[in-house]
Amino acid sequence: MAEAIWSADTGEAVYRSRDPVRNLRLRVHLQRITSSNYLHCQPAAQLGKDLIDLATFRPHPTASGHRPEEEEEEEVVIGWQEKLFSQFEVDLYQNEAACQSPLDHQYRQEILKLEDSGGRKNRRIFTYTDSDRYTSLEEHCQKMTTAASEMPSFLVERMANVRRRRQDRRGMEGGILKSRIVTWEPSEEFIRNNHVINTPLQTMYIMADLGPCGKLGYKKHEHVLCTLKVDSNGVVTVKPDFTGSKGPYRIETEGEKQELWKYTIDNVSSLAQPEEEEREQRVFKDLYGRHKEYLNSLVGTDFETTVPGALRLFVNGEVVSAQGYEYDNLYVHFFVELPASNWSSPAFQQLSGITQTCATKSRGMDNVAYFSYPFTFEASFLHEDESVGALPEWPVLYCEVLSLDFWQRYRVEGYGAVVLPATPGPSWSQVPSGRGCGVCWTVWRDLASRVPFIMCW
Repeated sequence: MAEAIWSADTGEAVYRSRDPVRNLRLRVHLQRITSSNYLHCQPAAQLGKDLIDLATFRPHPTASGHRPEEEEEEEVVIGWQEKLFSQFEVDLYQNEAACQSPLDHQYRQEILKLEDSGGRKNRRIFTYTDSDRYTSLEEHCQKMTTAASEMPSFLVERMANVRRRRQDRRGMEGGILKSRIVTWEPSEEFIRNNHVINTPLQTMYIMADLGPCGKLGYKKHEHVLCTLKVDSNGVVTVKPDFTGSKGPYRIETEGEKQELWKYTIDNVSSLAQPEEEEREQRVFKDLYGRHKEYLNSLVGTDFETTVPGALRLFVNGEVVSAQGYEYDNLYVHFFVELPASNWSSPAFQQLSGITQTCATKSRGMDNVAYFSYPFTFEASFLHEDESVGALPEWPVLYCEVLSLDFWQRYRVEGYGAVVLPATPGPSWSQVPSGRGCGVCWTVWRDLASRVPFIMCW
């Protein structure tokens, strides 16, 4: 089946998977089409200048009836972090003097084993894993734009030092991992690695050597076919996206002999069997059930459930201040009156209170006594109809202001009442007194209907 169009969308795609990334398998198919000069000389197709029907083009056979040597095709199935050596690496690591790191020596041993077993199966398609030097260089040299003459800014150069790679967790104090809340003398490396969110990330590159036949192994002919990135949260980033039902991607080489290549990337990871999926679901269900039991053990079961059809009222208030009174050493006595119809409060609930005795302080033309006395209480109303028009008579807060004289005698300085706020949220109320003065209150209230728990503030 011939492809009708090329896929021009080479942007990255993001996937999320709960399965281990080691199960990921990609099938990469690479094929040389022809010299791109030949295609540029062809008239524009009816579907557009970028469209070409590959079925209409076939290379001319040679006199012997075989295809030209330049036409090549290769297909490889690659696993996550699977190392496929290029011709350049094979030539490099066969020389023991070129091995500088333990990884280089490991690659040399693997290449020698491949040579003993008949050589490597791949020719043009190879990979760079997360441990290779190429991956590290690409992370530091990533461009922000597609311009060929892009100059990195100061911010880009600084951010290049922040490697979103695997973090080294080092033990402290006998191997126990501890996190310091404050680092008083941070080092430059600490600042570079911690001034942004650093998610552990692994990278893999699928490459292709598009050099002429018989001249493989030159760095200048290496091209990136696909970039894979996987973080610790199971997020897989693929650039470009899997081919799927889209057309193949194209690569035009540069130089005197411009050539056209096409390649496809398909996800061929094996699907889980029904019995495996069922076993996995049982494992997850058991895991979540144990975690739920653990959370329930932390929370406990001492919560009071609200009676169905009941309206619960929670009030958090504060006696703020009193001003405009004649005498000093003031205190406030207050109590809440619940209407007799279907209102009730817990047996342990106190519906009255008394503040501390407070000396007044001159503030402008008045003498003000600052109490800052908090109080709280709750009540409930049982009624079948919970509509707005059927709300009951609301509780009322009564208070009186008293003073204590030199002879320890109590005098009533003022009194008043206020209906508790009927809407949730904070409110500021001033209770008028019998002598034209007042007491300032701050009252919060919350309503609950058939809920097991209410958070008050």
